[in-house]
Formats: sequence, C-alpha cells, structure tokens
Amino acid sequence: MHNIFVRMVLLSALLLTGSAWAEVVKVYTSANFAPLLLADGRGIYPDLVVWLNQQKIGQFTFELHYLPRKRLQVKLEDGSLDGIVIGMMPEWLGDAAQKKYLWTLPFDTDQFALVSLAAQPIDPARPASLRGQSVGVTMGYVYPGLDQWMAHAGLQPSGGVSDENNIEKLLRGRIACVVVAESMARYFMRTHHLEQRLRLYPLPARPTERRFLVQHRDAAIHAQLAPAIRKLRDDPAWQQALQAYR
Repeated sequence: MHNIFVRMVLLSALLLTGSAWAEVVKVYTSANFAPLLLADGRGIYPDLVVWLNQQKIGQFTFELHYLPRKRLQVKLEDGSLDGIVIGMMPEWLGDAAQKKYLWTLPFDTDQFALVSLAAQPIDPARPASLRGQSVGVTMGYVYPGLDQWMAHAGLQPSGGVSDENNIEKLLRGRIACVVVAESMARYFMRTHHLEQRLRLYPLPARPTERRFLVQHRDAAIHAQLAPAIRKLRDDPAWQQALQAYR
C-alpha cells in the first residue's frame, strides 16, 4: 500500500517539475489509517503532498513515506531522520514550547472521541458508565489531557496496534469503548455503514493539531514550507478536496 502512494506522489512530482532539477524532500508519516491514508494511495496526507508539489515551493519536490511511530521518534531523537514529518503535534514529542523542532501552523485540527457499541453505550457525561470499563488506545500514542481523565474516570486502557484494530476489537466485544480521533471514527463508520451499530461522543479535551515538523538543520525547507501552509486554509480547491474525507 505504501509503495502505491509513494509512486503516485512521485508521478505527480515528475509531471509538475518536468526535467527541471529539484531537491527531493522526504515527508514521513506514522499514520496508516483512513482518512489520513487510504489503501488505494489517496487520503489527506497524500493529497496534501500533491498540493505542495503544485505550489512549486523553491526547488523542492516532496515525497511521502511511511515510518512506524517508534522508529520515527527514535530517528528524530538521534538526529538520523532524513526528512520532515507531517501530521505531528508539539505536545506529542515533548516540545510544547516549540524549541526542539521547527513547526508550521496547523493545516488541520481534530478532536478525540469515545466510541462504543450502540447496544451498550459508554457516555462520558455519565461517569458511572465509565468506571472499570476497558478502553482501546493505540500503543505508542500520546493523548494530551486525556490520559489523566481516563485514569480519573476509572477506565482500563487496552493497547492496540492501530485505531482500526481497536474498533474491530470493540465490534467483537473484546473491549467496551475506544478513544480515537473523531475524523477517523466518522470516516470508518460512514465507509463501513456502522452508524447504527456505534455511538460517538466527543471528548472534553483540547483539539489536536496536525502540523509539519522540520528539524533545525533543515531551516531552509521550513522557511519556504511555512508560508505555503499559512495560505492552505484559504485555498478553495484544497478545502473542497478535504471535504471528500469528512
């Protein structure tokens, strides 16, 4: 799957740049779930990389690559990552002050939600329904503001390899609920026709922000990337493309 979307982005870059020389910038993501990344190579992240190449930012051509979260973080920490990162939030990497890395403005926002079976709803507004219940969380993920809330509510975390895996465990009755990004949950429910089987409750945590992370040694990339991201929200073509995943 990952080879498919890398080829798609490369083809788009070649068509846009022709024979002109361009510096290839690898764009890493640890997200491998819809709507950020679809099995057919589409998704918010591949589409955004195509959009970046259409902007003809300096002499850069951007390529999307997948890297598991743990390997991505290790490479960032030891300085061996040979590219930038899409879809991160400073708090996820202990950089709330935005000193360790360079960051763009958010290109998208989301929020966490609690998903449970419609036949056995788990409502955050009813604390008694939470205590002692198992909640699916994705291993290696950070949930700013929610880890403490889950502990206080008496929820029992159950680690899964992905958000989809956790929802599948929920559907099989192996866990009682799942904490997941609302955009992912709504897309999953819509495309799998699960609106009647699942219930979604937005959680009272600060919105999550998806930004580009750039290492300080790549400040020249950040200097040209950041202005492009600032104008992204005002681009009607991009906003229309984004609605396809809502």
